[in-house]
Amino acid sequence: MVDVHDNLTRSYNMSRIRSTNTKPEILVRKFLFAKGFRYKLHDRTLPGKPDIVLPKYKTVIFVNGCFWHGHRNCKYFVLPKTRTQWWFNKITRNKELDLRNIKELKSKGWKVFTIFECSLRKKLADNILMRLQKRIEIIGRN
Repeated sequence: MVDVHDNLTRSYNMSRIRSTNTKPEILVRKFLFAKGFRYKLHDRTLPGKPDIVLPKYKTVIFVNGCFWHGHRNCKYFVLPKTRTQWWFNKITRNKELDLRNIKELKSKGWKVFTIFECSLRKKLADNILMRLQKRIEIIGRN
């Protein structure tokens, strides 16, 4: 199958996709800040450069895009019909890196939470964020 866009248009579209400060990430950050949590962003010293780092709680949060991280059984993750093998390899590699980074963080004593963008859609966001808050507060008590 042929791409519906020419190379220049496709390149422009792909350049507009951000890896940091995405809408889902900002939503989680605003919620946490409003609840009194203070955090660091994209700490390069930690494996996987987590989106949100709560040093006081030794907790990190990854806010993952469903497509880029191959969110299983998610309607927002569909392999493209062009260059399918290339995309499959790319997303598989992303998932492998995610697992490796999580394992390394946990071995260093960090609590790790991963939130996929689909769970931050309007109907689900409040519930997910409240559960996240409660889990972080439990960590803080221990």
